[in-house]
Amino acid sequence: MKKSGARALGIIVLLCGSAFLASSNVAQLEEQPNQLDANRRLLPSIGPGLRAVRVSADGRTYVLASPSPGLVVFDKQSKPMITIGPPAAVSKDVRLPIIFGEDCDVNAQGKIYVADRGANLIQVFSPEGVLLRSISINAPISVAALPDDEVAVSTLHEPRLVVVFDKNGRVVREFGEPEQITDREDLNRFLNIGELATDAQGHLYYAFEYMPEPTVRQYDRNGYAGQDVQYTAPDAYPEAQAIRREIVRQEKRSKAPSFKRVLTAVGIDPATGEVWMGVGNNLLRFDKDGNRRDTYQLYTTTGARLEADIILISKDHLVVGNDPLGIYEFNRPDKKTEP
Repeated sequence: MKKSGARALGIIVLLCGSAFLASSNVAQLEEQPNQLDANRRLLPSIGPGLRAVRVSADGRTYVLASPSPGLVVFDKQSKPMITIGPPAAVSKDVRLPIIFGEDCDVNAQGKIYVADRGANLIQVFSPEGVLLRSISINAPISVAALPDDEVAVSTLHEPRLVVVFDKNGRVVREFGEPEQITDREDLNRFLNIGELATDAQGHLYYAFEYMPEPTVRQYDRNGYAGQDVQYTAPDAYPEAQAIRREIVRQEKRSKAPSFKRVLTAVGIDPATGEVWMGVGNNLLRFDKDGNRRDTYQLYTTTGARLEADIILISKDHLVVGNDPLGIYEFNRPDKKTEP
């Protein structure tokens, strides 16, 4: 009787496991991404070293590529107007405006903010490219321009996720507790590195780049956390588990943390607050309530796989940038185009 019972239990477990695998396979089949091909390449001179792309209300495009050419501002006709960065050769006694920029943003008045990790500074420039001030902060990673000449900064080392400076370069608030992923302090802070983005409603978004489950957290301007948008579909589970195993492995080492980014880019629809994530060469679209709506696989105009380092959302187009492949424009697949 015991053997028969054990055999019956084994059959039940096997059947349940088969049913689970079948349902998982169905779920994965149902969520096969659609292919999305670029219409054209923008600013063909920009490629290696690409760090950030922003577009201002007056149609200017701000491109940061490090270490060279630095920050380049293009007009509506894609002609370079301003270049801020290291010249081809300089004396070691000359202090460069931008040593190694990690990110940039521009506010409604055209003031430019650059996270210069090479100098441990936020560099603030006028719309004409004149250096206005430098704000000291250790290892800045990302910046986001806020109203009233404030700027939000994410870093590699600060105890909070976000530090906000006023127009005079003074800290006015800090917020965002790092997620506790591991007990090793330096490893945990590394895993909480994030990219900043904003929307037209005044929200600030923090995209965790190394979290096992790709996550974007919404804050209001004052630092009160809203909802998390997280990618936890069945097809994301194996990768998340692999990352957690790697975390355990690196916990036992004394070397500096080293991981491949999981969430490589985030874009916010300024009108609706929808969140777009770049994960590998997949582009994931979530509605404002955090529900995943679509998944796309990105390809350049020549058919090469494109992993998003930069995502910009406009009414009719997506702009996706990659180091070293460059900047590409796509029609928005979630919008119906007129024949």
